[in-house]
Amino acid sequence: MEDSSRSTGQTVCVTGASGFIGSWIVRLLLDRGYSVNASVQNLQDPRETDHLKSMDGAESSRLRLFQIDLLDYDSISRAVRGADGVIHVASPNIIDRVSDPEGELLRPAVEGTVNVLRAAKENGTRRVVVTSSISAIIPSPGWPADVVKGEECWTDVDFCKDNEIWYSVSKTLAERAAWEFAKENRLDVVVLNPGTVTGPIIPPTINASMSVLVRLLQGCTDEYEHFYMGPVHVKDVALAHILLYENPSASGRHLCVESIAHYSDFAAKVAELYPEYKIPRFPKDTQPGLLRAQNPSKKLIDMGLNFISMEQIIKDSVESLKEKGYIS
Repeated sequence: MEDSSRSTGQTVCVTGASGFIGSWIVRLLLDRGYSVNASVQNLQDPRETDHLKSMDGAESSRLRLFQIDLLDYDSISRAVRGADGVIHVASPNIIDRVSDPEGELLRPAVEGTVNVLRAAKENGTRRVVVTSSISAIIPSPGWPADVVKGEECWTDVDFCKDNEIWYSVSKTLAERAAWEFAKENRLDVVVLNPGTVTGPIIPPTINASMSVLVRLLQGCTDEYEHFYMGPVHVKDVALAHILLYENPSASGRHLCVESIAHYSDFAAKVAELYPEYKIPRFPKDTQPGLLRAQNPSKKLIDMGLNFISMEQIIKDSVESLKEKGYIS
């Protein structure tokens, strides 16, 4: 996808702007001439704000920072006010959680999403792009074994609750709540479902997906059976958000992965590219019932997104981890 499209003085509100994906979205929006209302959790924490303030375009008053709490509607409303569009990235992001006491994970994910959409509706926002996940697509044990999983496939929430896969529960319920709100309130909503997002790091901390790669390079043998569907470069994820915002014909869900692959495929490619690390060998299929597929994100490809290859994703990710000091 070429970065030829430019904003005409529009303002986009990005929630979760300080994070791995959010900071890339902010950077690319500023590059394209947009103004950005960027939300963070704590305006007093330089780890959330300094990397945003240092971006090209931020010094021109096109970047405004807001502190929000997903359960505090008024704080969200202040950030959304005056925005032509909203890209809602913020969500609890703990994939190895084994419990969810008192809805600690579910409430911000579900109620927070509804709060953002309500603020967008009341503000007259023309479109909202919601960041969901492949965790709202898998695990889905009831899906036909001979059919490639895509936008029509939904995570089995009861299965996830029984197996305490709370992150998948949170992403699935949050996305369903978004679609319900959009239908009831006639709000223009589109959804992106990224896979395992890695690549160059902008914030001073790393996200869960990059932590998975660090652990793999350190010899971790976890297979992430219920959390892996395929890799995607963080820049492609950011571009996909902007593409969905800018394309009036975009609708529905959008799978966002370079390929549908097993975690063992990814690990084998890491081992091939970086033999100096002790990468564990995995069984051929680490994701039972997942059919491999090339170019599965057809909706995004048809809109002009050219996905970065798995090999380049790994190289960019590992080199960034080295540069930032997370691995030697």
